[in-house]
Amino acid sequence: MLDREGFRPNVGIILLNAQNEVWWGKRVREHSWQFPQGGIKYGETPEQAMFRELEEEIGLRQEHVKIVGRTRDWLRYEVPDHFIKREIRGHYRGQKQIWFLLRMCARDNDVNLRLTDHPEFDAWRWHEYWVPLDVVIEFKRDVYQRALQELSRFLTWPVHGNAQQQHRHTARYLRQPHAPRAQDGVAAAKPCDGPAAEGRTPELIVPGKE
Repeated sequence: MLDREGFRPNVGIILLNAQNEVWWGKRVREHSWQFPQGGIKYGETPEQAMFRELEEEIGLRQEHVKIVGRTRDWLRYEVPDHFIKREIRGHYRGQKQIWFLLRMCARDNDVNLRLTDHPEFDAWRWHEYWVPLDVVIEFKRDVYQRALQELSRFLTWPVHGNAQQQHRHTARYLRQPHAPRAQDGVAAAKPCDGPAAEGRTPELIVPGKE
């Protein structure tokens, strides 16, 4: 479904933990990382599409998150020709997106990258709020900057973090077990509007090693 200008309606998701770090996913069998995103189906509202994509891509349901804010209008980016399938070149230009800022109410172990037969991501990690601007693929960078800047007004404390956060940025992989285990040091979920949870060093999960 494209609009008259050749842009596909889409939603983007910025998911926060209690420390205002953002969820950052590695695309399956690629070396690129990005925020969750996906197309809006015919008849869906952006919010309905967001909750569907949230569950399909990272395994979280509506009760696992709280909507903090959303962008006021569509943010657009064009996709370079070499990333576009040959049969739609000349018609498809890129994505127009409504971005949602969510607060995660669940535990890290509630994330499930294998909920569908065709997962989007095979690893994930928490990052400080602005870090994705340094590492996202170039043609998405402007949209990411605009989304992060617009939605940063909903944050209630400085987003650059502190020393306690620096040891949290270990990636979790697709084959991560989802049942909490005592040796993992999995803390109970905190309310979305409660105090920040204490930082902990997540276990590095390597495929085939669990």
